[in-house]
Order: sequence, then C-alpha cells, then structure tokens
Amino acid sequence: MEKPPLPHEDDTVVTRDSLLCSLAGEGSQEGVVEPPARDGWDSKVEYFLAQVGFSVGLGNVWRFPYLCHQNGGGAFLLLYVLLMILVGIPLFFLELAAGQSIRQGSIGVWKHISPKLAGIGYSSCVVCFFVALYYNVIIGWSLFYLGNSFQYPLPWEECPEHGNTTVEECTASSPTTYFWFRKALNITDSIEETGEFNPVITCCLLAAWTIVCMGMFKGIKSSGKVMYFSSIFPYVVLLCFLIRGLMLDGAAEGIKYMFYPKLEIWGEVQVWRQAATQVFFALGLGFGSVIAYSSYNPHSNNCHRDALTVSTINFLTSVLASLVVFAVLGFRAREVAMRCVTRNLEKLSEQFSVGPLDRDLLPGFNISDPSLVPLEAYRDWFTAHGAKVPGNLTDCSLEEEMNKGVEGTGLAFIAFTEAMTLFPGSPFWSALFFLMLLNLGLSTMFGTLEGILTPLTDNFKVLKRHKTKLTVFSCIVGFLIGMLFTQRCGNYFVMMFDDYSATLPLIIVVVFECFSVSWVYGADRFLDDIEKMLHWRPPVIYKYLWKYVCLLAMLGLLGASLLRMCFKRPTYTAWNRQTASEVTLDYPDWALAVLAVLIIFATLPVPMGYIHSTLRSRTRHNFLGSGTDTGAVYTKCSTVECDTPVADLLDKHLERNGIPNDSPSPLAEENLRLLPQREGVEDIEDSTDL
Repeated sequence: MEKPPLPHEDDTVVTRDSLLCSLAGEGSQEGVVEPPARDGWDSKVEYFLAQVGFSVGLGNVWRFPYLCHQNGGGAFLLLYVLLMILVGIPLFFLELAAGQSIRQGSIGVWKHISPKLAGIGYSSCVVCFFVALYYNVIIGWSLFYLGNSFQYPLPWEECPEHGNTTVEECTASSPTTYFWFRKALNITDSIEETGEFNPVITCCLLAAWTIVCMGMFKGIKSSGKVMYFSSIFPYVVLLCFLIRGLMLDGAAEGIKYMFYPKLEIWGEVQVWRQAATQVFFALGLGFGSVIAYSSYNPHSNNCHRDALTVSTINFLTSVLASLVVFAVLGFRAREVAMRCVTRNLEKLSEQFSVGPLDRDLLPGFNISDPSLVPLEAYRDWFTAHGAKVPGNLTDCSLEEEMNKGVEGTGLAFIAFTEAMTLFPGSPFWSALFFLMLLNLGLSTMFGTLEGILTPLTDNFKVLKRHKTKLTVFSCIVGFLIGMLFTQRCGNYFVMMFDDYSATLPLIIVVVFECFSVSWVYGADRFLDDIEKMLHWRPPVIYKYLWKYVCLLAMLGLLGASLLRMCFKRPTYTAWNRQTASEVTLDYPDWALAVLAVLIIFATLPVPMGYIHSTLRSRTRHNFLGSGTDTGAVYTKCSTVECDTPVADLLDKHLERNGIPNDSPSPLAEENLRLLPQREGVEDIEDSTDL
C-alpha cells in the first residue's frame, strides 16, 4: 500500500478512526500525530532571525576567510557559490520543508518517513550535544576577553615584566600570543599533560551556560526574543569594523591578497572537500536545529523563499566578514612589516657608519628616516642587494605576515586582537569585537540546544510535560562535562571535538536524510506534499538534485573525509613554552581511541535504530500471526467494542488520553482488519508519539 502523505495543518482532531487509519499506514505505524497545541513563533521576524542566527556563527568570521585566503581567493568563492547552489540550498530546503510539513523535531520527522530511520534523529541529538559542549567554551573565552577589554591599556598590548626584565616567552612571541596561551589558557605543552583546572575560565563557562539556560528557559518564546539582539548586533559591529578597516593603511592590500583568484586550485580534491564541508556547516545541515525551528511555523509558510533568503544572507555575511578580517589583517601585516623595515634600516645605517661599504649597495631612498620608506621600495632593494650587505638583514614580506595566525582561535584571540591594539581607542573596539563573538556564539548555541530539546520533547511526552526542567538539567550536565575543556590542556580537547566529533557523523546523517526523502519516501511524493502545503509546486529540478547531485556529493565528501583520516594521522597544534612557538604534534594513541569512540557513539543510533525497529516488527508480526488466521481474528466489528487485541489496546489508550472513542467507520474497520498485514505493526502502548 502506498505510504500516506505528510500530515497537514488541519489534521489536528485526533479520533479513534484517525488513529486506526494512521496505524494502518506502512510508514506511520509509530503513530506520528501532531500535538493539538504546539508552540509557534510569535512572528515571522523571530523565526527568520532564529534561522539566520543559527546558520551565521563563529565559522563565518574565522573559518571562511581563512579557507578563502588559503584556497585560491576569488576562485574559492566561485566554487563555494557553485556548491551552495547545487548542494547547500536544496538540502536546506529539504530540512525546512520536512520540519514544517510534519511539525516534529528530527526524531519525529525521520520516524514518519520510516520507523527504521528514527536513529537519524537520535544521531543529530548526540552530535548537537557534542558541539554544545565545546562551543560554549568558546563563548566562555569571549566572555573572558570581553571582561578584560575594559582596561586601558589593554592587558595584551605589552609584555609583562618579571622583576626588572621582560618575560622571555612573551618577547620571543608577541604580547597577544603570550596573553592567549599563558594568561587566558595557561596551557600545557601537550594534550598528555592534563594540569589543573583554570578557575577563571571555569567561571566564564558557568556564566556562558547560565546565559544560555536563561535564553532557553521558555523555549522559542524566550530565545526568539533574544534573537532580536543576538542576530542583528553582529551585523552592526561588522559594518562598523568594515568602515573603520577601509580607512586603515594596508587594508586594500589585505583585501586584494585575499580575493586574488587562483583558478588552478579547482583541480585539487582537497579544495573541493573543504568548500563542501564549509557549505555543509555554514547552513547547519544535519544538526536537526533547522528542522526544529521550522516545525514551529504555520503550515502555509513559504519555506522555499526562506531557504533561498537565509542561504543568501549566510553567504553575504561570510563575504562581509572576510572583507572586515582581511582589511584589518592587512593593516596589521603592514604595521608589522614596517617595523621590520625600521629594524633592518637601523642595522644598515650601523654598517655604513662602522666601515666603508660599496656605494652601489646604498639604497636610493633616505635610510635616516625609515618611517618614510615605502615597503615596496625596501623589498625591491633587498631582493637586489640585501644578501651582499653584512648584518643579517631580512626580507619584510606582507604576504608572510598575512599567513600567520589567520585560522580559528588564532585569528580571533591573537591576530585580530593584536590589530585592535593599534587602533585609537583600542578598548572600545576590543569590547565591541568580543561582544560580537559572544552574540554570534549565543545565537548558534540556542539553535544547537533546540536541536536536542525539540526532538526529545516531541517524542517523549513525559519530557514534554517537564521541558523547563529538561532545559535546566541539560545545561547543568553540559557545564559539568564541559569542565573537561577548562583544564590547562582543555584547548587541545576543544580542537579534537571541533575537528572530529561532528564532521563524519553529520555527513552520515545528511546522507541518510537525503536518501530517506528522495528514495524511501519518494522525491515526487515529497514535492506533492510541499505543493499541498504551499499551494504551488517547487521546480522539478529539486527532484534530481536530491536524488543524484546532493546524494552523490555527500557520499563523495564522506569518502574524502574517511580517506583523509585513514591516510593521514590526526594532528593538533600545541604551544611549546621553551621555544615560545606553536608546534604540530600527533595525537597519542589514547586520544585516537577517544576520537573513534566519539565518532562511533554519534553514528551508532542510525544502525541501532534500524535493528531495533526491524526486530520489533518481526516480533509483533510473529505474535499476531502465530497459531491463528489473522484474517479471521481481525474482522469487521458489528458492535462498538472490538474483540481484537489491537482494538483493546487502542481503547485503553484512547480512554487514558481523553480521545473520543467513537464507533469505527467502515474505512477504519477495514484498516483495522488489514493492520496485521502491514510490516512493522507495533503495540500502541509502546508508541511514544500518540
């Protein structure tokens, strides 16, 4: 029998007949019935800001600019846009439409498609929990820097002194680098040196979880209000930084250096993998948060327009952030390069004053005033004559400085922080920047936590009745486990979770999502459901994108990620106190075991859900069909009460939940008679969705 279509908004009256009919459907034997009183957004603006706030996160500010810079600049942008159109937007639209149609969290959505696929939703919840653990630590770091920004001068502007001498570790690196590794993290030399807890960062983590708990206290009713500030404020800050950055010397070089196209990178598999991964994470696919947010929408909401709009805003935000980052980093790189020129010209002056040198080696510019010497003029002279002059002169490369510390935490807490110390009124700009990071992190955390709470409360009624307690309990557990990251070696665990705990499981989740909708449920029938919901049919191109392009692209990304892990031992970047520099180390064997456990634990619900549903289906089938003729047992009922086991269970459930117990209609009677013939019949008492 053909699978019933997705439920519609008017299917809110739950009766005995409707339950029997839904039970008779092949894919709805779990009893996915929309709650009669489901929460909803107070306005479309709140929903839109929530989706934008979740998709636009810290990765837009510190990962996208780095990837764009490292992988061909403008060529990477074109590749990113191509993958966004062919893969990102179709999958984003799929999740929006599924959540809005079925009006359930991720567990309920995939259980409706097929009970055997319910594990997809549980995997999404596990990954969301892993991400929430370390993501809130980054919010705690932002709180720490925000609190230290209200000082003048900033505590990371100059190296501290020990006695009458400057701390050697700071002198060998830089004030901002020293403050980050030694003052903020007090980091160990490797992940194997655990060290004690960092009390200040632990308190910041507690404050971060407290803020998240308060924002999520009443679900979307409270978090939606917070989004008015947390989603809009970062754009105000980015525009302020862009205007200020474009006025700085070196900004044009930084932007040009970033966007200069290198088309040859299109032939590298690694670049395609990184671009696809960034599209994947930028839109928040697989987390279940997109599904959760859209499930609170009115049934007729134009989710197709939302998919296009949110994806476009996400991309434009990444470009805006890249402009800001490289305008400021260009200014920082020029300042550092000019200090290099000053040091070298001072050495050159000493050489000419100490002894006679060949006058042909003398530069054509005035070396007595280094501040007036153009960087390009010095580099041209050094290329031609620098090696012939004694004194160990060095090149002063703007490009080399641009390559230092422009990824992840290195960008936010070292490179960008150092650049802001050069601004007039640096405490103001520092407070503004870290307040922006705080809001970017919070809006993403709200969505991540919603990706856990909504599926669980939709699927388990006892949790739905105590959603506030569940929210508080989740935040307490998150803080207690998150203390793992507040040890002195905690930053290394943050990198481990960020690099490996989410990537592979999320890719696997999205592969199953795409396969479930396009092949199990059927892409044509899914488009039919969307047409009934929106009163117009989306372009047929989505059918082929879901069935072939998106699915093959995600399988290719999964294969590339697995091969990379298999052929290249996972590494992490550690801080070495003796050399005052970063070094790349291999993860120890026990850390690799932890990585494997994280990945397995996150993906295990998918096969376990399939096995569990299959075994229950066979058990019910054997129970109902053994020793008797099912056609004789499940006959039409001539009275109000049926003598069948399923009818008895149904009547008990209806009486317990206050659902009208009317006499079965002929259609319901026929469905009841045919019920044992459906594969996967389950005991009504065991259904968590009724």
